[in-house]
Amino acid sequence: MIVQSTLRRGLVGLGLLASLPFAPLAFAQAVAPSPEAPTGRTLKSAGTATKDMVAAANPLAAQAGREILAAGGSAVDAAIAVQLVLNLVEPQSSGIGGGAFLVFWDGTTMTTLDGRETAPAAAKPERFLGPDGKPMKFYEAVVGGRSVGVPGTLRLLETAHKNWGKLSWQQVIEPAARLAEEGFAISPRLNGLLTQEKYLQNDPVARAYFYEPDGTPKAVGTILKNPNFARTLRTVAEKGADAFYSGEIAQDIVATVTGHPTNPGDMTLEDLKGYKVQEREALCGNYRVYRICGMGPPSSGQVAVQQIMGVLETQDMAAMKPGPEAAHWMAEAGRLAYADRALFLADPAFVNVPVKGLTDPGYIKSRAALVDPNKSMGKAKPGDPPFQKTFLWGPSDGIEYGTSHISIVDRDGNAVSMTTTIEDGFGARVMTKSGFLLNNELTDFSFATTEDGKPIANRVEAGKRPRSSMAPTMVLDGSGKLYAVVGSPGGSLIPNYVAKTLVGLLDWKLDPQVAADLPNMGSRNGPTELEAGTEAEAWKPALEAKGHEVKLIDQNSGIHAVVVTPAGLVGGADSRREGVAIGN
Repeated sequence: MIVQSTLRRGLVGLGLLASLPFAPLAFAQAVAPSPEAPTGRTLKSAGTATKDMVAAANPLAAQAGREILAAGGSAVDAAIAVQLVLNLVEPQSSGIGGGAFLVFWDGTTMTTLDGRETAPAAAKPERFLGPDGKPMKFYEAVVGGRSVGVPGTLRLLETAHKNWGKLSWQQVIEPAARLAEEGFAISPRLNGLLTQEKYLQNDPVARAYFYEPDGTPKAVGTILKNPNFARTLRTVAEKGADAFYSGEIAQDIVATVTGHPTNPGDMTLEDLKGYKVQEREALCGNYRVYRICGMGPPSSGQVAVQQIMGVLETQDMAAMKPGPEAAHWMAEAGRLAYADRALFLADPAFVNVPVKGLTDPGYIKSRAALVDPNKSMGKAKPGDPPFQKTFLWGPSDGIEYGTSHISIVDRDGNAVSMTTTIEDGFGARVMTKSGFLLNNELTDFSFATTEDGKPIANRVEAGKRPRSSMAPTMVLDGSGKLYAVVGSPGGSLIPNYVAKTLVGLLDWKLDPQVAADLPNMGSRNGPTELEAGTEAEAWKPALEAKGHEVKLIDQNSGIHAVVVTPAGLVGGADSRREGVAIGN
């Protein structure tokens, strides 16, 4: 139940909060949300702090990051602590059995790390085709070892720590190891998701951990301890990430994947041992006086965000305010971006992705000219961007749902924007004896192999990283200083969530909490999608009058944003989930 009008808060914010970055702040912590169902919402106030801040999807994880920051840790140190605690308290969304993208800002340089999962060496394009040659049903492919990619998160965390950590590796792992031993209370959200889940208790290890003997999920408030995960973390603390990618933990991962009784995979110890994090050039583009930066391919997220924002830049979004006109432009910009995303985006090690052309200002302006302010275009066609090297592939799709986002700024002005995932909720629904769930990231590849006689760019191939929609984002102001750290989970809806939040921050001058809580809107080059249960429902007739096919859907974003102001830091944690923004 929505207990307060999201849009009403947003409109109040337009009048009362526009000057917030330049006004004295009351440095109070954000309070933890009231109990909520997985799709519930209890609106929060923005968090504020003077020195540093972390916005994350669970209060226990955010508090772990805050403690690391208070101890003198860097933004990266805090991100490691947050991620590992999230593995415990939000296991359905992320963890060391999955992958992540990390964007780091050190005050002068933007660096991105790709910790996306990879396909095993034995993987072939036909992996998700049935005996009849047709794509498998989604959950037939997901549940079991077939869908598990080689995890990248832990190697990414270690790589980031070696580059930008200040505290010891053991110190940043300790909060999660201690919590795993002592236990934590099951939250209403985790309980609700377990109640809805259909496949997880078919795995004996997961069933023993999450469920009572009669098959009911363990109740809200039950203290859940994970000594196996604590042992895993302490082993990694002592021996480094190599202890995960080889030895007993690696053997456990491979046995879990290949030993699934109905849908085994083919991951090997060599696949794990050979995993590498990729440092990639940050993808940056201008928006009005700001510069927006994030992760390039194999993520499609930032390319789509750049394209959406580039189309919106041709309009006076500040004058529109939240409403049907803004939703029209958001939806049309989304259609254009998602049309290009479907055709061109994949792992750049396997296909020549024309990123320069897709984000070229002239190209985006030509795409914006296709938008009729009075009528929806329906379904957009992909464009013909400049700087293409090859054009050999057909369209495809690939989404992730079990995802989380972390935004952190430390007292030295360093920042982390990290989106982290195990793909679907609870991943492949298999749990290792080492205490963590494994991803189903390979289902982010296209199930089909060709379309119209052309190989699909995002088809399965050995060693390939599946396309993602994750869009960890940073915004620099006109003088090149950090202004905002933003990101969200949400599968293929992520670019729309991030773009909406950026418009709220940059055009509507909202504080990050109000911007996160605005109704979600947009299009993935299908229907125009408005968030059910919000004031956006009232925009439906006006949009239909412009020819939109409108669908009201649940849009359970998890936007976490931190804005840097002269008076301190202001943070927002999406009221659709249980996260908080806190700091010192």
